[in-house]
Amino acid sequence: MDETIIRANLARIWERIASAATRAGRDPANVKLVAVTKNRPPEAVRAAYACGVRDVGENRVYEALEKQAALADLRDLRWHMIGHVQRRKARDVVGRFVLVHSVDSVRLARELDKRAARANVSRVDVLLEVNVSGEPTKYGFRVVTPEDEGPFLEAVAEILSLPRLQVHGLMTMAPLVADPEETRPYFVALRRLRDRLTEEFPEEDWSQLSMGMSNDFEVAVEEGATIVRIGTAVFGEQ
Repeated sequence: MDETIIRANLARIWERIASAATRAGRDPANVKLVAVTKNRPPEAVRAAYACGVRDVGENRVYEALEKQAALADLRDLRWHMIGHVQRRKARDVVGRFVLVHSVDSVRLARELDKRAARANVSRVDVLLEVNVSGEPTKYGFRVVTPEDEGPFLEAVAEILSLPRLQVHGLMTMAPLVADPEETRPYFVALRRLRDRLTEEFPEEDWSQLSMGMSNDFEVAVEEGATIVRIGTAVFGEQ
């Protein structure tokens, strides 16, 4: 893919992030851009790297591993796992990603912890994926009503007790809608849930909110996103 196009796209994205952060009284430097490379060839990732991208996000484990092998010379490229991880693939995730955004069950958390122990990996950095919209097609801990909070807090307590997992915050995917403003309530809900967890588990790190994609990242930044996951706006339509 043409580096010139990617560079121009990135410049526009950073301008929009900066404007959104300023509107919210935030420092744009506190927002990390993860370029989503799902279904993009290694050459596109390499072009993005040449334009300054250092954090890339993959949805599928095996696709990520193939690209990691093809781009092994880019030693400071940071890989994020942002898609659903099946428990049987947990062993392929441990030690290969700087951050797993999509821990969506206690069972997966236990498996990652177990696989880390077997591989002698001291720490797996993760986010807890939360389904705040209630959409049945989405993964994540379902936290839509006040009644959902109790079971979620119990699950969080168990995950926090796992010795090799380090939780850094939350992730969500808002519904895909025509008007980005309609996503705001879901980002507000995730931020408020993060604030609740900070009260319940004040000794833990809840600094990261991974939310917002190409269609709604400005709203997400306004509501506190520290990580935005952007693919189409960087690379164009597939």
